[in-house]
Amino acid sequence: MAETGPLHIQPDNDESDNREADWKSTISVADALRMAEAILFASAEPVTVRALEERLPSGIDVPALLGELQSVYSKRGINLLQVGGAWAFRTAADLAFLMNREAVQQKKLSRAALEVLAVIAYHQPVTRAELEDIRGVETSKGTLDVLMETGWIKFRGRRRTPGRPITYGTTSSFLDHFGLQEVRDLPGIDELRGAGLLSARMPANFAIPIPVNDPDELTEDEDPLTDIDLEELGLLTPRVEHD
Repeated sequence: MAETGPLHIQPDNDESDNREADWKSTISVADALRMAEAILFASAEPVTVRALEERLPSGIDVPALLGELQSVYSKRGINLLQVGGAWAFRTAADLAFLMNREAVQQKKLSRAALEVLAVIAYHQPVTRAELEDIRGVETSKGTLDVLMETGWIKFRGRRRTPGRPITYGTTSSFLDHFGLQEVRDLPGIDELRGAGLLSARMPANFAIPIPVNDPDELTEDEDPLTDIDLEELGLLTPRVEHD
């Protein structure tokens, strides 16, 4: 969460200075409490008394303000605690068990899913028919669905060919997961062979394409997905037409 900036009014002239002075002198304890609460809530790190004094209007007893806030939150799901000389909101100790995340069971992708992912990564943009032509076997919708759920592949657009088939490509999550800056950083044939991922009996004319297309930019033979396309793919809630 972004850290809030100092709470102050930017004066444009002497009249603005006077208005700011009047505002500071008339601020209520309730308003000061709300300001301190907002600063503490928005800060990613514990906030010191000095930092609060710099942000709040002058003349406010910040320690007393913190004591009041601590009392207000003492019976709630989050408490205001002093952390290493600073102050921060934390989950109430008796509710800490609610924050324990369940371990996510890691599931290995099937060989078919790995093959499809590799074809999409190296040949993108690619259609389902092109996937099947490259692999030599039919590609099930379930395999594509699994890869979509991982967030590693996405619908790119529609090919400008009869039937206007959907094209697939990889996502930024795919690059992040595999430690790649861009698709051009995918390993080449020598790297794959050195890692033992290619059989030593591969045909002499076997080659691996070097991805050159930006996953976020459509090629000349692709059209962008329309709202109707997104509705058909389940990526957009169907519009309801009213009489």
